[in-house]
Amino acid sequence: MPYNEALATRLREIIADMDGEITERHMFGGLAFMLNGHMFAGIVGDELMLRLGEAGAEAALRREHVREMDFTGRAMKAMVFIEPGGLGGSALGEWIAAAATFARTLPPKLATRKPR
Repeated sequence: MPYNEALATRLREIIADMDGEITERHMFGGLAFMLNGHMFAGIVGDELMLRLGEAGAEAALRREHVREMDFTGRAMKAMVFIEPGGLGGSALGEWIAAAATFARTLPPKLATRKPR
């Protein structure tokens, strides 16, 4: 499934000045963004995928346009999908900031693959 290029462009603009090592990888049939070696955001089809940690994901699920990430058929408690309706205006930047904040709590790790 191809990913939404317009959403990828918006995301790249938001992360352009972000502190830390940011790389991109093709994952989950879409595009994943890594911060210091940890996946923190991605795009699958038209949806934004975020790693927020269990507490952050639980809080996010109370908001409109948010659902559990169930890509494998099993819910991933630390991750969510945001539908396009929840990404307008400043919302995308706010979601990305939340995911980056969580990723920064994780210890840095070395990339296992070359970034694309």
